[in-house]
Amino acid sequence: MVPVIELRGGIPAGVAAGLPVFWAALVALAGNMLPVPFVLLFFRKVIFWMEKKSAFLNKLAGKMKRKVDANKDKVLKYEFWGLVLLVAIPLPGTGAYTGAMVAAMVDMQLKRAVPAILIGVIIAAIIVSFATAGVVAIS
Repeated sequence: MVPVIELRGGIPAGVAAGLPVFWAALVALAGNMLPVPFVLLFFRKVIFWMEKKSAFLNKLAGKMKRKVDANKDKVLKYEFWGLVLLVAIPLPGTGAYTGAMVAAMVDMQLKRAVPAILIGVIIAAIIVSFATAGVVAIS
């Protein structure tokens, strides 16, 4: 559930702790999706609150908004599938948190955003699981 690390770190950590890849992926997927509805529902409100609360929080809110702006064009252009791809690519700066923040800032409906993010997280989990299994098999 930790932003940035998300399931990209959770699956290898679970396997390193002795879980089979399937169970590590399943637990990481669930943990990755748990905060998504909350981010979708409250991110905009929190950002607007941060902008008004203090200079430090305003600066942090600006940084988050720039991250969203950097990824928003894909989602606006391709909508549902753009969000799926943004979440599915297992690279830094992508993932469920970023996808949920972008979806919240472009006012994507919850009933469209959650399935898109879920599909993206499943794809990312498959990619990371295969990568983890390959690394585990080599060692």
